[in-house]
Amino acid sequence: MISPTTIVDALQRRAGDARRFLVGLAGPPAAGKSTLAEALRDGLVARGESAEILPMDGFHMDNGILAERGLLPRKGAPESFDGRGFIDIVTALKRAEGEVLVPVFDRSREIAINAARAIPRETRFILAEGNYLLFKDAPWDGLDGKFDFTIFVGPPYPVLEERLRRRWMGYALPEEQIGWKLYGNDLPNGKRILENSRPADLTIDTF
Repeated sequence: MISPTTIVDALQRRAGDARRFLVGLAGPPAAGKSTLAEALRDGLVARGESAEILPMDGFHMDNGILAERGLLPRKGAPESFDGRGFIDIVTALKRAEGEVLVPVFDRSREIAINAARAIPRETRFILAEGNYLLFKDAPWDGLDGKFDFTIFVGPPYPVLEERLRRRWMGYALPEEQIGWKLYGNDLPNGKRILENSRPADLTIDTF
């Protein structure tokens, strides 16, 4: 497995003397995107770089809107996110013209809080991570060309299945509900991502 240190080496080399460098980390749910993003941020900061993570989770549509549209049981599907809002934020970050306020997802309350964190203008590396950053369908195809470097994390199906099961067991859900979340939502979303994403600059099996 490729190490975070090796990836940090590649990012610094690619970035050169750029004032802003955007990295897109994509992959199915439970692939390890967040863990990798944190490792890369820590590695960059340890080398004296400035780096911030932009999780796509902050762009979940509100549960009320999802319920109105019949999408609440499919929360996490591509159509359950504010894709246009995410693209707008990524575009603003790419310009690097000033501070950018970004939303934060409060998992304990299952809500996204608008303008809950500031990314300073002087931040050099932005590590965006989420399921659909390389998705070919609209509106996500609007991200094509926005990132300076892309990484796709795509573990084998059995690894995803086990990780997702452990995730939902941690919420002490009944087995029937865990089964729906796995086979009715998360794994079908993961299959769509694996089959319908643009090629990345770097693809790794797992993290």
